[in-house]
Order: sequence, then C-alpha cells, then structure tokens
Amino acid sequence: MDTVTVKTPISLTIAHPLFEQLQEHLFPGDWDEHAAVIAAGLVTTSRGTRLLARDVFLARDGIDFVPGTRGYRALTAQFVAEMSDHCGQENLCYLTVHCHGGTDEVGLSGDDLASHERGYPAILDITKGGPVGGLVFATQAVAGDIWTVQGRFPLDHLTVIGSRIRTLYASRQPRPLHCDPVYDRHARLFGDVGQGILTNLKVGIIGLGGGGSLLNEWLSRLGVGHIVGVDFDRVDVTNLPRVVGASSWDAHAWLTRRRTNWIQKIGRRYANYKVVVARRVAKRANPAIQYDVVIGNVLDEEVALLLRDVDFLFLASDTIQSRLVFNALTQQYLIPGAQVGAKVLTEKETGRVGDITVATRLVLPFPRGGCLECHGLIPASFLNMESMNIEGRKKQRYVDDDTVVEPSVITLNALSAAQAANDLMMMFAGLYHERVTLPHQIHFARERRLFTVEGAANDACPDCGSNSRSRRARGDRYRLPCRMVRY
Repeated sequence: MDTVTVKTPISLTIAHPLFEQLQEHLFPGDWDEHAAVIAAGLVTTSRGTRLLARDVFLARDGIDFVPGTRGYRALTAQFVAEMSDHCGQENLCYLTVHCHGGTDEVGLSGDDLASHERGYPAILDITKGGPVGGLVFATQAVAGDIWTVQGRFPLDHLTVIGSRIRTLYASRQPRPLHCDPVYDRHARLFGDVGQGILTNLKVGIIGLGGGGSLLNEWLSRLGVGHIVGVDFDRVDVTNLPRVVGASSWDAHAWLTRRRTNWIQKIGRRYANYKVVVARRVAKRANPAIQYDVVIGNVLDEEVALLLRDVDFLFLASDTIQSRLVFNALTQQYLIPGAQVGAKVLTEKETGRVGDITVATRLVLPFPRGGCLECHGLIPASFLNMESMNIEGRKKQRYVDDDTVVEPSVITLNALSAAQAANDLMMMFAGLYHERVTLPHQIHFARERRLFTVEGAANDACPDCGSNSRSRRARGDRYRLPCRMVRY
C-alpha cells in the first residue's frame, strides 16, 4: 500500500444498506455497547479526504467484543489482528466502531482515546500507513479519531448514500442563514437547509449535448454551487435545436453553410465547444456558480479522475465506453449518479420510425442500486466494437453508413433529464419517503407507457460486487477502466 497524503476535512461515506446493517447491530434496543470494524478505501482531492466504507465486520458480543481491563468493553486481540491484517492485505483503511447512548450528540471517551494511543501506532504499521481510526456512534451522530502517518485528525462527518442522502456529525449543526431571496420559492419546498445543501454540491455532467445541456441549465437554476462539465465536442448547426443556449454564432454557421469544403472545415474547427456554451448558460442562470470547463474525453484517465470528488454524477453521453467509466466512478468512489438518454429506432430501408425509448437510470453505489454492469448495459461485444477504428468497425458491420444519424429531439431529452434532475433534488433535500425505491425508468413514448426495472445484483460484478476483485469503494487505490495514455 502506498502512503497517501491526506487532506482535511476527513469524512466517511457509506452506502445505505451497509449503514442499516451497522445501525441494527449497534442499536438492537438493549442500550448496551456493541462494536464492529469498517474496511474502507479512500480518495484524497482538494476537497479533503473521504474514507469509503467497503465492508462492515460485526464483532460478536462475548466473543470478539468482551469486558475490558481498562474500559467497559474492548475488541479482542485476535479480532483486531484478523481485521487489521485483512485491511493491510486488501489495501483498505481500518476503522473500529462502537456505540454510546444518546441521539444527536456523541464523543469519544478518555478510555477510547487512550486505547487508540496504545494500539493504533502498531496498526498503522500493519496496514502500511493506514489511515486507521476509531468511530463512536449515537443513533443520529458520529465522532471519530483518525490516525495517519501525518498526524491525528477528527472525523468531520459521515455521509449515507441512499434514496435520501444523509449527513451525520458529532453534534447538532447550526442552522444556515436565510437563503438568497432569489431562491425563496425553492426554500418554500425544501427550506433554507435544503437550499444550503444544493449550494454546497459539486455535480459532474458527462456530455453537454441535448440531455446534458438541459441538466446543466436546470441545476444552475436550482442553485447548485459547483458544476464540472465534460465534453470534447464542438457545436454544429445540427445541434442548435437541442443544445440549450447554442447559437448560429457558436456553430460558425456563416462558414459551415458555405459550399466550399475547406471553408466548412475551418468553420467546424473553430466552432465553440459545447461545454463552453454550457458554462455561459450556467453563469447567466447563476452568476455565483463555480464552473469547471473540461474539454476532454472521460475515457481518458486524467479527465475521469477530475470527477472522483463530485457529489453526484450525470452521464448524458451514450457510448458503451462512457457507460463503463461512469459506472466505475459511481461504484469505486461511492458517488450516486444517473444515466439519461433517448433512443429512436428507424428502419434502414424505409426510414420508418420504430420504438422510441427514453431512459432514466439512477445508479447508486451498492448491489441492487442500479449498477449498469449488473443490468447488462455494458456488453463486452459493443465495447470491443467501439474501441475499433472506423475501418475496423465497418469490417465488423458496426457502421453500415456513416451518413446515417439517429433522430434526436430535445423534448425526448427533457423527458429523461427532468426525472434525473428531480432525483438529485429529492435525494439531497430529503424529500423522498424513507423506503422509496429508485428503479430504472424506461418510457415507451409512442405507447405513452412507463416501464420500471428493479435493481439487479451479481456478486461477481467487477464494479459493485462483493467479490474480492470488485472496485466497489476502493477509491484511489484501484485503477479506473480508462484507455491507456500513449506517449
């Protein structure tokens, strides 16, 4: 394990199913102490360090968690040795967990801190630099003491990823000031707290075409404070009906509509990038927004890594390779996300329109959370075809006619993107009912019929699976499935 330089604040992210399992073990109703160990990946960016809960190992009362000699109870030496050794071998961080009484305020005791001082230096060696730490839970609060080779730091907060995104602290947080009057109508729905949450969000959008440009404007008007827009494509005259905010000037239409080929090429070469147009639209909607323009392809690792600290990730580019990287980001870094898109099938010979399907696929970072791989939406055969050059694809009959372009209409994009934008708003503002399920939604537009696809799971999945080789929650200590950089 390579020693990682951590940055503050340090937080913990955990998927809702694991959090429920932990809560049920810690608080069975007997008002006694119980314990567990969390094995976690980590990611460090300019926003701080996030520990990513991968596995929870429950300590058995009276076997692994026994009366202590210096405190009320303690984990046995054997359990600590087995768990720390597991974390060391798997390149994971080691976090002990136990509970105290109380509801929304909790803190580590003197005995807790003293036990860390006795044991954690040795565990840092076993885990080759950790980090390691100790957490204490109340039913609605968490505090932590995190040890690294750089020093000792408090846990700032814990985030639970589910249909409602929850954040737990060591004590009650002060209520935010009244929101900007611009967002008064928003605050009437989800309050100043909800608007404050949206203002502090960092959201990534892959693809700023039809669906992505709609999401870009709507998120800006919702008051989202930071957007990372990723796209390598330029505006074309055929994009103008679908890319929000794009103009003939952006497409250099006065050049691309000329009859001379070389003049057309100049126009296409110097047309505005879609993501630059998206930033302009976002800034008009919300002048205070922080907007990161990324002119690049998410298939390249240096681009994909720019998205590893977003709070929510949208995929509005529908190549199979972009699905592969998007799905890996959500699972590897515990980022909730959504894939949006519309598909219009036409008969090649007659041009007759067939099925029109509009998809909104929410992807949460846990088994049965909507993983695209588990749903069969990243077929290996299509990945192989997309990786070929144009000539190779023609030989495999992947492209029969380069001049054939699929139909696309902005209202179909809107049907998909609106649900995804509302999902983000409802999840972070806490508006969804606690037990709501979030299946994939497929609209068959010509039949005006909505079809839902419940979450699938495969233990052998390389992304969300429970097998030892899956990337789930491994963070920076695992490579993304991006294409190799060639020098």
